[in-house]
Amino acid sequence: MKVSGSWKLLILLVILCCQLFPVSEASSVVITNENLGNILKSNDLVLLSFYADWCYFSKLLEPIFEEAAAKVREKFSEDGRVILGRVNCAAEKEIAQAFNIVKYPTLKVAKSGVIYNNEYRGQRSVKGFVEFVERELTDPIKEFHNISELNNELEDGLVIGCFASRDDEEYLRYRKAARVLRDHCKFMVGFGEVSKDLHHPGKNLLIFRADTSTINHTEYYSEYSGNMPGFTELLHWMSEHCMPLVREITFENAEEITEEGLPLLLAFYDKNDLGPVQEFKAVVQSQLVNETRINILTADGALFAHPLAHMGKSRADLPLIAIDSFQHMYVFPKFADIHKPGALKKFIDDLFSGQLHVDYHMIIDLEEEQNTMSDAEDVTQPVVHESKFKELLPSKHRYTLLNPTRDEL
Repeated sequence: MKVSGSWKLLILLVILCCQLFPVSEASSVVITNENLGNILKSNDLVLLSFYADWCYFSKLLEPIFEEAAAKVREKFSEDGRVILGRVNCAAEKEIAQAFNIVKYPTLKVAKSGVIYNNEYRGQRSVKGFVEFVERELTDPIKEFHNISELNNELEDGLVIGCFASRDDEEYLRYRKAARVLRDHCKFMVGFGEVSKDLHHPGKNLLIFRADTSTINHTEYYSEYSGNMPGFTELLHWMSEHCMPLVREITFENAEEITEEGLPLLLAFYDKNDLGPVQEFKAVVQSQLVNETRINILTADGALFAHPLAHMGKSRADLPLIAIDSFQHMYVFPKFADIHKPGALKKFIDDLFSGQLHVDYHMIIDLEEEQNTMSDAEDVTQPVVHESKFKELLPSKHRYTLLNPTRDEL
C-alpha cells in the first residue's frame, strides 16, 4: 500500500514523540479483590494507598506515590520484598470496607502478611515514603555475641531468641513476627554456642523480658512454651507481651490513637517526677487489665500544657487524671483516689453509663441559674471543659473525611 507524504510525516512525528516522551509503566500495583491476598502474603512489606478519583487530597498524592513506588522498585528490585499498591475505593468497595476506610487518602501498612491498625502517617513526600520503606526493611533483630550484652538493653520490653543457626526455620518465623512488632518491642538473638547457657541442648528458646523501669507488662519474665513452628500462635504470644496496657501519647502518634475512636483515659504527669506514672500503671495492671472500651494513656504535662490550661490546671496540679470523650473532658477528683478499689473503673463506667454527661449538663444548668443571681452573692462557679484532644483527630485539611461525626459522651 502506498503511503502518502502527509501520513509519512505523521508517523515520523509519532515516533519522535514516543522517543522524547516515553510512556512509562506504572511502578505502583493496582490492587483488586483478586490479587490482594497473594500480594499480602508474598511480600515482606506492602504499603497501600486507598483513594477516590474525586478526592482532592488523593489527586495531590497520586504522582508523589507513583514516583516513590518507582524509586522503591529500583532500590528493592527482588521479588517478595516490597510492594506499593493503590486501591480505587469506588471500584473495590469490598476491600475498602474490609480495611475500614473512613478517609481519603488512607495509607495502610502490611508487614509479613499481617495488618494491624498500622497506618502510614508520615510525610507525604517521595523522600518520606522511601525512607519509611528503607527503615521497615532493615533487620528488626539485633544479634548478641555475649550473654552480658543483654544487660545493656533495659529500657524497653525485650524478646530474646536462642536458635541453632540463621537457617533454622523457627528463627525465620521469629524474624517474621519481629518485623510485624518492631515498633512495640526490642528483639535480640543468639546463635549456637553463644546462647547455650540459656536453653537446653537441641531446643530453641524464646524469652520475653519486661522493661525494668516499669511494671506495666503482665510479667517481668516469660518463656514461650507454645508451638514455635506455628507463626500465628507465635505472633499472638509476642503481641500479648509487647503491646503495653498503657501507652504514651505524643504529637507523633496522637492522630493514630484518636482515630481508633475510643475515649481517652489520660494520666498527665511531670517528667521530673515519674513516680505517679508507675503508680498509675500498677493500678491499671491490677484493676483494668481487661478494659477495652477506652484507650489508657500517659501524657507529658509539659507537652500537653494546652489541654491542662483549658481545664484550669498547670504543672503545679500534676499528677492529674482525666477522660477526654472527644466531646468533653472530665477530671478525676483526686489522683490519690486511684488506689481505692474500683474507683478508676467507676470513673470509666460513669462515662459509658452517661452519668458523667448528666453531671456535665447539671453544671451547665447550675451556671445558667447562677447567672440570674445578684452579683453581690458569693457563688463559686464550676468549670466546664470541652474536649481538646478532638483537635488531634485526622484533619479536614489533610484528608477527605467520610464519617467525621461521633456519639456524644
